[in-house]
Amino acid sequence: MSDNAAPANAEKPSRRWRRRAAEALFFIAIVIGVQLWQTRDAPGGPAPHFAGHLVDGQPFDLATWRATHAGRPVLLYFWAEWCPICRTTAGSVGNVSADWPVTSVAIQSGTAAQVARIIEEKGYRWPTLPDPAAEVLRRYGLAGVPSFVVINPAGDVRFVAVGYTSEIGLRLRLWWAGREMP
Repeated sequence: MSDNAAPANAEKPSRRWRRRAAEALFFIAIVIGVQLWQTRDAPGGPAPHFAGHLVDGQPFDLATWRATHAGRPVLLYFWAEWCPICRTTAGSVGNVSADWPVTSVAIQSGTAAQVARIIEEKGYRWPTLPDPAAEVLRRYGLAGVPSFVVINPAGDVRFVAVGYTSEIGLRLRLWWAGREMP
């Protein structure tokens, strides 16, 4: 056999490219399927209302908060102190909160004082509502944390994501929700 001869089982480049494209499409389909399954109980239409007290003791009412940001989409970020993926997405949420209205809901992470201490230690700079029994999370029909809910200016749930989401993904969802016609 000469040095220039290809092995008998070597794939042609075009065939290899097709196989890799099919594998990528299969992977994307699985990711989309998992997202759809995780958000299957998430509401469509008007965002479920909730109210309570933020960790700093200030009253919070979703409708009032949205009214202070009239004409803008808003982001609800559901997270937990014990969630490693939440720690990964926190930086993205922090960056997004510099440009877009963000409120977070701390799921099963302790009392308001405990959550306030966590926020201070981690340097989070967004308003946070403690949800020790995950009542707000359940009201939104979400399967776990981190979860992200984008509410458009009309007050409708426009996008829901569970799991890791990039900063650009959050920004694009907020931008798109703000471009919709009422």
